[in-house]
Amino acid sequence: MAQQDLHFVTLLGSLRKASFNGGIARALPGLAPAGVRISALGSVGDFPHYDADLQAEGIPAAVTAMGEAIAAADGVIIVSPEYNYSIPGSLKNAIDWLSRLPQQPFKAKPILIQSASPGALGGARMQYQLRQSFVFLDGRVFNAPEVMVGGAMGKFDKDSGDLTDEGTKAFIAKQLAAFAEFARSPY
Repeated sequence: MAQQDLHFVTLLGSLRKASFNGGIARALPGLAPAGVRISALGSVGDFPHYDADLQAEGIPAAVTAMGEAIAAADGVIIVSPEYNYSIPGSLKNAIDWLSRLPQQPFKAKPILIQSASPGALGGARMQYQLRQSFVFLDGRVFNAPEVMVGGAMGKFDKDSGDLTDEGTKAFIAKQLAAFAEFARSPY
């Protein structure tokens, strides 16, 4: 029996053009296993700060569009830095907005979390806090293998932010293959 083709979308938690995490997100389509297509969502920077009064006026178009893209995808790959031992504000804001959609798009959705950091832990604390948010949102968070790229300064091009370390690329490719199997499995 042939395996179903999958489409994953990436949600980038960094706004910086040459960020390490952007480098991972840009590398993902080329590291995906056969039968898996990966495309980028819009920027979390396009969302206004969450405010219930603003929500009462109507959900912003950028939120609706991203929510529809997530709902249509077979899985979401969140690639994000860690700020002050936690989730970057822009990413948390996007998740807060997306969770307010009438059909919350993360419910039962396979979710993969990746991070990179100059520090030794590679964004581990952010990943664990993000997992807590998805417990409430009923997302299906993939557990292992985890990708937490520590010591990122030596693994990315200093000007473009592109991922250059072959060992890291191979490990991410292994994780993507396992995530594809996870996404194909029944909930």
